[in-house]
Amino acid sequence: MPTLVIANKTYSSWSLRPWLLMKQLGVAFDEITIPLDLPDTRAKVLQHSPAGKVPILIDGDVTVWESISIMEYVGEAYDTPVWPEGRKARAMARSVAAEMHAGFSALRSACPMNLGKKFAQRNRGEAVARDVARFSEIVRQARELSGAGGPFLFGAFSAADAMYAPLATRLDTYSIALDATTRAYVDAILSLPAFQEWRSAAMTEEWIVEHDEVDEEAIENYRKAA
Repeated sequence: MPTLVIANKTYSSWSLRPWLLMKQLGVAFDEITIPLDLPDTRAKVLQHSPAGKVPILIDGDVTVWESISIMEYVGEAYDTPVWPEGRKARAMARSVAAEMHAGFSALRSACPMNLGKKFAQRNRGEAVARDVARFSEIVRQARELSGAGGPFLFGAFSAADAMYAPLATRLDTYSIALDATTRAYVDAILSLPAFQEWRSAAMTEEWIVEHDEVDEEAIENYRKAA
C-alpha cells in the first residue's frame, strides 16, 4: 500500500489535493503527517524527498513529489481515471489544474487556507476580486462544457477538482460572496465525505502555523490608518 506524506490538515493546501483525490477514487494508502514550521520539519521531509516539500507519495521503490505528478501517477499505477473522459474536457481540466498551480496568487496570499477559522465578509481588495472572478469563470465554462454528469467541474470528480478544493475552502473560510453556480460548486466540494473526513481530522490538531493565522483586526486597523 502506498504512503502519502503530508503536513497539517488545517493549513496544508498542497497536501489536501492528492489526499482528497486518492480518498475519492478509493485508492487505499497510509499517511505520515509532518507538522509545518517546527525546527525539525525540513529535516523530516528530506528523509522522504530531496525537494524538501510535501506532499510526497511513496509506492514501493517509486517516490513522487508535487501534487499534479502524484495524481497522474495514481491514475497510471492504480488504473483509475483522474481526468475527464472527453478529449476537450480533459484538455481544459489539465489547463485549469496547471493554472491553479501557478496562479491565483492574490487570493492564496491574502486568504491562506485555515480550516480552523471563519471570517466575516469584507472587501479584500481588487486583486483578490479578480482571482475570484477568474475562478467563477472557470467553474461556469467547465460546467457548461461537461458538467451534466455530476456537481463537479466536469461532472464527475477529477484531478481538477482536487486542485481547486483548497481554493473552495478559502472562499468559505473568508465568507467571499459568490454567484449561484460557483457557490453550488464550492458546496459540492465541502460536502464530499472525503473532505469532511479531512476537516474532522484537522479539527483535532494542536499545531499552530502563525503566518496562516490571519489577524483580521490588525488588518482592519492598518487599513483605517493608511
